[in-house]
Amino acid sequence: MIAVRDSWSKVYQFKITLTDTEPPIWRQIMVPSNYTFWDLHVAIQDSMGWLDSHLHSFAIADPSTGERFEVGIPESTFVDEEDILPDWKYKIADYFSMSNREAVYVYDFGDYWVHDITLERILDSEAGVSYPSLIDGKRACPPEDCGGVYGYAELLEALSDPSSEEYKEMVEWLGEVYDPERFDPAKVQFSDPDRRLRSILRGS
Repeated sequence: MIAVRDSWSKVYQFKITLTDTEPPIWRQIMVPSNYTFWDLHVAIQDSMGWLDSHLHSFAIADPSTGERFEVGIPESTFVDEEDILPDWKYKIADYFSMSNREAVYVYDFGDYWVHDITLERILDSEAGVSYPSLIDGKRACPPEDCGGVYGYAELLEALSDPSSEEYKEMVEWLGEVYDPERFDPAKVQFSDPDRRLRSILRGS
């Protein structure tokens, strides 16, 4: 979402860390302060390298009550629709602050990839700079549908021994060369979250 710059003057710098990965897989991004949680979701997907083919949710403390606040895509197949609110209706600026910096983002309720989100800084936006933007990151995103952190660990173990039968099976399943240490910031491209949301809603 490319917002009219006059409608916002701040950017939020986040660090997103995929939990239970060692060494950690992480990204640093900057997004406009007028973003919704849906917009942030798309920026996380794009920066991490996920394919956005599964459900997701955010959980953060509601600063007005201190209670857990959860948003995502309501889907009764996996969660109680009354508990998950549509994330495109809620602004990140209403929940994140330097005194309420932490949130949890879950992607794929089957593999259950848990990401810790930390608001690092709130900065003035810079003229001529496009947001969202990638600051930095380390290590490749795990392959989709590899079985969560435990399946990912087994995949890495199999890939460490090219002479094993498991290696051949994993390479065939991946269909491409996978280097867990490689992350190329130049390949990160941010999508239009409004266009993706329209596509999701049309298909629902």
